[in-house]
Amino acid sequence: MSRFFSDKYAALTPYVPGEQPKNQQYIKLNTNEFPFAPPQAVVDGAKTEAGKLQLYSDPECTQFIEKAAQVWGVKKTQILATNGSDEILNFAFMAFCDKNHPIAFPDISYGFYSVFAELNGVPYEKIPLKADFSVDYRDYIGIGKNIVIANPNAPTGLALSRAQVEEIVKSNPDNAVIIDEAYVDFGGESCVPLVEKYDNLLITQTFSKSRGLAGARLGLGIACEGLIADLNTIKYSTNPYNVNRMTMAAGYAALCENEYYKTKCAEICKTREDTSNALKEMGFEVLDSKTNFLFAQTDKISGKALYEKLKENGILIRHFNGGRIDNFNRITIGTKEQMDVFLKKTAEILKEKE
Repeated sequence: MSRFFSDKYAALTPYVPGEQPKNQQYIKLNTNEFPFAPPQAVVDGAKTEAGKLQLYSDPECTQFIEKAAQVWGVKKTQILATNGSDEILNFAFMAFCDKNHPIAFPDISYGFYSVFAELNGVPYEKIPLKADFSVDYRDYIGIGKNIVIANPNAPTGLALSRAQVEEIVKSNPDNAVIIDEAYVDFGGESCVPLVEKYDNLLITQTFSKSRGLAGARLGLGIACEGLIADLNTIKYSTNPYNVNRMTMAAGYAALCENEYYKTKCAEICKTREDTSNALKEMGFEVLDSKTNFLFAQTDKISGKALYEKLKENGILIRHFNGGRIDNFNRITIGTKEQMDVFLKKTAEILKEKE
């Protein structure tokens, strides 16, 4: 770092994104991307705005939010569009957390939560997952802190029920509860219906996973009007034109193609189950995923060695070093053809270890 870097960030450990190698072509099963190209209508939607890039985008994201409100069954004033769900998560840390209002989240979860806390000078508590890697909702009952939980969780893929989330929300009425639903469309139970009942609940979602717009960067938050007004204050104090023209148009078109994405999500879930069963037959322990990835380990090869061997064979998965999950790998669900190659190579690697 330079001598000008602020002391308040000197100890900050930044989030580490998944590998995006450029030196060769890989089957990418490491960053939980949607394995299918967007419908032509989504591509065309982005193209319609490409010739207007000299003009600022609509800061209110009017057309997109009107469509999103229709899809999620909420009021327009209950939605905020952002540059990926990471932005609204950061907005929430800025808006609701400070040294007197700490936050709690699972010890094994999305790595950005601790980064956002440290970035914004927010005290935080990491609550350990249970021995089976699930979140115990009872650990969050009445804790008197702000809370953020990825549901389904990452990298484990396990999910709480809506009823369990509701117990957390109603037992912490004086604290914000953020439920990060990045993966909810792959088998989780969305808590959006609870927004009408609780004024302390914020739901965040992303278009990167189930709507295949990871490269466009689009997310949203759904909450009561008061929380959305707070988040808008942060938005208009940092980046009012936070969603660009092409992304907004692509997002609107994606919402108009909702049935396509539902069909493809169902296809991914079927491939996930087939892949999980095949891994179990090879002797893997595979957690019960409600996401577009699997979290798996075996005593036949270390997680790191399997990751490295697959990379040598042109397949990328995600390995997390250290702690309780050191032997696990997170495996994104690609197309059936991609997963067939992954399973074939994995079987060959295991056979070499015999």
